Amino acid sequence: MIEATSCGGVVIFRGKILLLYKNYKNKYEGWVLPKGTVEPGEEYKETALREVKEETGVSASIIKYIGKSQYSFNTVNDVVNKSVHWYLMMADSYYSKPQKEEYFIDSGYYKYHEAYHLLKFSNEKQILEMAYEEYMTLKRSSLWGSRKYF
Repeated sequence: MIEATSCGGVVIFRGKILLLYKNYKNKYEGWVLPKGTVEPGEEYKETALREVKEETGVSASIIKYIGKSQYSFNTVNDVVNKSVHWYLMMADSYYSKPQKEEYFIDSGYYKYHEAYHLLKFSNEKQILEMAYEEYMTLKRSSLWGSRKYF
């Protein structure tokens, strides 16, 4: 059994959520949130920001830690137990550019209900719910996008 740790972000700009569409040799297809593996010596926050930048081209800011999702999957030789640490992030524009090397063929910002239905994995839907709830709370308190919060 292999233990793996990744970090990622729920990136929001003007109320819309950034998603990536992955198509790996037509075997794996679906909309996902940006995330990736923690490199040696890297803090979780650094990983999350780096992976969002690499996979989407977006320079986001971390607003808050959202939580952890866990799942397992099989490889040819082993079972991988994966933990993913998620952050609520803010972008400063609608710009995004999917990372072709990672088989991302599309990216974009979607309204909450669209993003929720597009996401392939239920654990990412749960993280999206938690992040969006936090975003709405901050927005209602006039703290979203405000320097008061940082």
